[in-house]
Amino acid sequence: MIIRSLELSDFRNYESLALSPDPGVNIFYGDNAQGKTNLLEAIFLSCTTKSHKGAKDKDIIRFGKKEAHIRTSADVNGRVMRVDMHLRAAKSKGVALDGIKMRRASDFLRKLDARIIFFSPEDLAIIKGGPSGRRHFLDMELCQFDPNYMDALSIYQKAMTQRGNVLRDAREKRDIGDLAPLLDVYDKTLAESGKDIIRARKRFIEEMAPVMQQTHGALTAEKEQLTLAYEPDCEANALEEELRRNRNKDIQTAQTNAGPHRDDMKFLIRGKGKEQIDIRHFGSQGQQRTAALSLKLSEIELVKTKQSMLPVMLLDDVLSELDDHRQQQLLASLGGIQTLVTCTGLDDFVGKRLSIDKIFHVTDGSVTAEN
Repeated sequence: MIIRSLELSDFRNYESLALSPDPGVNIFYGDNAQGKTNLLEAIFLSCTTKSHKGAKDKDIIRFGKKEAHIRTSADVNGRVMRVDMHLRAAKSKGVALDGIKMRRASDFLRKLDARIIFFSPEDLAIIKGGPSGRRHFLDMELCQFDPNYMDALSIYQKAMTQRGNVLRDAREKRDIGDLAPLLDVYDKTLAESGKDIIRARKRFIEEMAPVMQQTHGALTAEKEQLTLAYEPDCEANALEEELRRNRNKDIQTAQTNAGPHRDDMKFLIRGKGKEQIDIRHFGSQGQQRTAALSLKLSEIELVKTKQSMLPVMLLDDVLSELDDHRQQQLLASLGGIQTLVTCTGLDDFVGKRLSIDKIFHVTDGSVTAEN
């Protein structure tokens, strides 16, 4: 996949912008808070329908405006495709692909069939952070890999919200009474969609695990062996029974206490001659950051090998957070991949084995090509 052009109107701090990145490596440099990350966010949003930050549409629209537009032209497996995205403060976003309105995000992802990877300093904390960040990683990846996953996730999240409302009503009444049949309906919906989510996550992690083990071995000169494993809250076939078993507890707490919204991934490391440890809880900061980089590098490799395509790579001021060895490992993985990199200065690239094809200077919502 290659981004050919990007046009913005009233997006974040951009009143108007037209940009044509190079198919190779693009550097966007400038001081902080000038709009560098916003460019990457716009590209990611236009290709996935979601902000990498989880931001709401109304918060993305330029201050004082009621709507924003993103227009992206991309080469996907030899096909030039045009994405038109209309963000509105008071309504859901509108998305069109080659002039055809997309009614569901999953339909858009199926037709676009693109792959885009975002790597920011926040991603380096995915190991030591809480389970919600790791679930977010799984959801963002799987929605691109498998649009059916997005359908299941949407159904599950909606049903869980509705079930939560019923649970609160039951707690206030102190009697489940005529609400029981309604809970049965939501339990069934959660069980069916949750089963699809759990199975998809299990398959994805089983595919990712050997790739990550190999990648981590190379990063640590084979001094550490990393094992990635899925940690589901409950098994797929047991979810409906768990929901029934927990019903009284759920009413007391007014929330659903079992299901894939409580899943996690675990990262186990064994050094030479040492015991295996769970680095989420007992790893050093260096081990956690190296494992986070392994995860991102494995994501690139998985797209290239399993999906038989090249992703677009978005690196948001992440090189400054890595030591020279980790930087070189990351840069070495970018061969042949269109890459958009943000940084505060070009000094970050002095002496690096990275061929820069285009340089842009970003200043207060204005982007100037310098070569």
